[in-house]
Amino acid sequence: MADPVHTDDAPEAVGAYSQAKATADLVFTAGQIPLTPDGDLRADASIETQTRLALDNLVAVLEAAGAGPADVLKTTVYLADIDDFDAMNAAYAEYFETAPPARSAVQAGALPKGVGVEIEAVASRE
Repeated sequence: MADPVHTDDAPEAVGAYSQAKATADLVFTAGQIPLTPDGDLRADASIETQTRLALDNLVAVLEAAGAGPADVLKTTVYLADIDDFDAMNAAYAEYFETAPPARSAVQAGALPKGVGVEIEAVASRE
């Protein structure tokens, strides 16, 4: 059985989904975008700033589930423009300095609210 995860330290879910679902061993997060917990959308910020904000949200959700960045097994990064990969990667590396998780990065046709990046993760709770 998977339990929903909620924290006020990340944006509220804006649809029929949970911020994350957690089993005894794993956490599956929803995609996080550059939206502050107070609802301030930062779609006009640089891709580095957008990436950091999305990852701050991701970390908050993981921590609410009893995990953290070191527990992340896999991320998926969705970019509005794959040409932003290097800039996203530089900011992303700040969060996973040693033994980074497996990762896929793809260009999406469009992202929610016109943002440049969305990031989701699977983490261990062991």
